[in-house]
Amino acid sequence: MQKFTESRIDDVFEGFDKDKIYSLENGQKWQQTKYQYKYVYNYRPKVTIWEDGDKYLLEIEGVGEMVEVRRLY
Repeated sequence: MQKFTESRIDDVFEGFDKDKIYSLENGQKWQQTKYQYKYVYNYRPKVTIWEDGDKYLLEIEGVGEMVEVRRLY
């Protein structure tokens, strides 16, 4: 797995949920592609997007889990 990008959530992060869209400070938008639910409240947490073959994984600082995402733009 290799690091693809780092940024921050543009506003409040309220956890993972299917089809949720995550807006980053760098202007990118990513959408969660698989069902995984976890509620966590965090204001502008750091984000790392990992590239793993043909998929991307979103890691949020302090959550301890990653979810599969696809880039919208």
